[in-house]
Amino acid sequence: MADMRAYILSLGAGLLVGIVYSLLNVRSPAPPVVALVGLLGILIGEQIIPVARHMLEGSHLAAAWRQSQCTPHIFGLLPGRHEPATQPEIDSKQEQRT
Repeated sequence: MADMRAYILSLGAGLLVGIVYSLLNVRSPAPPVVALVGLLGILIGEQIIPVARHMLEGSHLAAAWRQSQCTPHIFGLLPGRHEPATQPEIDSKQEQRT
């Protein structure tokens, strides 16, 4: 539940702003899809300089993307997904038996 605190606070802030807009009889400044596309542009734009730096150092695009950790920054981590993925250890003796 502690992992979801930021999501709940964000939703609460959005609801509060929506209520204030409704009380003032004001429409939101941008249609939701337009606003989301704009936010996506901001997130991607923030990654251009770090990725370009890695590419100037000789990395390919995919490697520069990974080195700059773009995916977690752009798409975020879902609740409960904060631990890095680990592969289970395989017992080499058990592997030889099969």
